[in-house]
Amino acid sequence: AREMGLPADTADRLASMTCFGAGAMLASSPGEAEELRLKVTSPGGTTQAAMVVMEDGEFRELVLKAARAARDRSRELALK
Repeated sequence: AREMGLPADTADRLASMTCFGAGAMLASSPGEAEELRLKVTSPGGTTQAAMVVMEDGEFRELVLKAARAARDRSRELALK
């Protein structure tokens, strides 16, 4: 949001509240995260536009690689 011209305090608050709201919705919703995302994503809307970009950039694979790296590192640290 900062890189798109929003003031730092506004950008930080927007990011924080977006994560908080999404997390709260997920925590209180039955079912899988993907199911919730499909329910709240309007066809042709802003979330769908962002999802297309993330899917084209193989975002899921990147997140999986990051999670594996964190898991592997936690195992290494546990052995020390």
